[in-house]
Amino acid sequence: MLEEFGQQAIIHIIVNVLFLALTWWALQAVRFDVFLRDPKGPRAITLMVLLTFAIAHLVSNFFLDYLNSSQMLRYLW
Repeated sequence: MLEEFGQQAIIHIIVNVLFLALTWWALQAVRFDVFLRDPKGPRAITLMVLLTFAIAHLVSNFFLDYLNSSQMLRYLW
């Protein structure tokens, strides 16, 4: 039982870091200079970091919920 918790924790960590890196990479393509006065300033960088965390959190939660639900389907029958 405790082994399953450890495996689940490792999966959560890996998925969160993976989607964090993927989101950061994807946001590099967004032209923030169109929306911001100083796109290289500390406020813009802070905004980009916060956006990265927010989007990565949403996507990783969706993925982990989907994974959990698909694993629970075996108890349906």
